[in-house]
Amino acid sequence: MARFCELPMFHTPDEKVKEILTKYKAIAIVGLSGYPSRDSYKVAEYLKEHGYKIIPINPRYRELLGERCYPSLLDVTEPVEVVDIFRKPQAVPEIVEQAIQKGAKVIWMQKGIVNNSAAEMAIKAGLDVVMDRCMMVEHMALRKR
Repeated sequence: MARFCELPMFHTPDEKVKEILTKYKAIAIVGLSGYPSRDSYKVAEYLKEHGYKIIPINPRYRELLGERCYPSLLDVTEPVEVVDIFRKPQAVPEIVEQAIQKGAKVIWMQKGIVNNSAAEMAIKAGLDVVMDRCMMVEHMALRKR
């Protein structure tokens, strides 16, 4: 049986990605794992090492990478600019709703994560959206330019 994989409805221009990576520094990492072998951990660790304020979101942990970990975006007590999502596409709409409530500026769906309806919801609320791209890879590319 073939599996349907949603394709992104649009491509965020490289200049917009560069603007996001240089303008915003407070990044909520939704679905951050406590396992160093996981992509979410590697990306969060990299971002922290490169001057970003990471805000871990995972109800299973109290602390990750030396930072207080929150059960959900709605529990975060500090400003959130970018919401970097490491969850299945089906979980994205609820995360986007929470990001809108928190006043986030950007929804970033990591490589392999696409949810067009959630992206549309975010855009209608005035947020920038990046889908199916890795924040760490994009930052590394930016540093090489």
